Amino acid sequence: MKGYMGKLLRVNLTSGSVKVETPKQEVLRNFLGGRGLGVKILYDELKPNTDPLSPDNKMIFATGPLTGTRAPSSGFYCVITKSPATGAILTTLSGGQFGHMLKCTGFDAIVVEGKSAKPVYLWINNGKECQQGLG
Repeated sequence: MKGYMGKLLRVNLTSGSVKVETPKQEVLRNFLGGRGLGVKILYDELKPNTDPLSPDNKMIFATGPLTGTRAPSSGFYCVITKSPATGAILTTLSGGQFGHMLKCTGFDAIVVEGKSAKPVYLWINNGKECQQGLG
């Protein structure tokens, strides 16, 4: 589908693994934008009684098909997770350059899951995930 890069990056902090996935075209078509994609991932992968503060929760950073274009409000990206305050799916938008830069990496979304035993970072260089900071 036009406007999407067609890849998402899954980062597992527990195992230190990073893998690239390809979302199905029907998901991108039926759940439009970064919010739609992130909510679909969270809905499919999270058990209903997951504690929002547990390592089983996920934090998803996602862009939409217009992110990085000249369209109005196209500089936004969405963060999706299960809210500790309400226990419901939480989506929030943020502006700045992060959304555009995320899109420039070649990924539509980054799914962060698990819990790291120590501080780590994720470095994406020229559209390739670099694992030096994980594990």
